[in-house]
Amino acid sequence: MEKIESFKVNHELLKRGIYVSRKDYDGDKVIATTFDIRIKEPNREPVLNIAELHTIEHLGATFLRNHPIYKDKTIYFGPMGCRTGFYVIFKGDLKSTDIVDIMKEMFKFMADYEGDIPGADPKSCGNYLDQNLPMAKYEANKFYNEVLLNLKEENLIYPN
Repeated sequence: MEKIESFKVNHELLKRGIYVSRKDYDGDKVIATTFDIRIKEPNREPVLNIAELHTIEHLGATFLRNHPIYKDKTIYFGPMGCRTGFYVIFKGDLKSTDIVDIMKEMFKFMADYEGDIPGADPKSCGNYLDQNLPMAKYEANKFYNEVLLNLKEENLIYPN
């Protein structure tokens, strides 16, 4: 079986950042771009715990689907199985630099969030008790300040 593209990325060199993971086509037209929002350096930092990962998923998905511009552009926001980040899929042919501002806005929203976690109730979520807002805020703030405010090419283009 052929190795999928995301497994061909050299994770030993991968930094935290925003990367184009794949593009989906309809004929010769790009209809969607999948981004790798890498919050942790793979195999070098502890991964996100499930509870804060789950909370970031709830906050991020709710933020994007309520955003005045991105609500109609967002296809998906959810965690990576390895727990080092998230995938976000937007309609259109985009580059990493195209989504820096919305990622800054989203992670700032999460870092500053107060109140009930959206969708964290038994009618809305299959595991609603497994949430950790303080740690989600900590991780969002860390990514925002350490990475998003200091982006370099190595944080926007996959390593060879």
